[in-house]
Amino acid sequence: MPAELPAPMTGTIKEIRTAPGQQVTAGQEVFIVESMKMEIPVEADQGGVVAEVLVREGDRVEQGQPLLRLA
Repeated sequence: MPAELPAPMTGTIKEIRTAPGQQVTAGQEVFIVESMKMEIPVEADQGGVVAEVLVREGDRVEQGQPLLRLA
């Protein structure tokens, strides 16, 4: 069953550190979100294979918005 990783806060995607097909582990940093002039690492909450990255660097995201899907 696919799982989605939501944005922990409203901000801008500063860096994407994963790609479709890549294996990630729980706790691995997969994004950097810039919010209020701070860079916040976003970690995968579970392991799996990245099925789809739903945002691009520079995108503005809202809290709870899906950032990626794991297969």
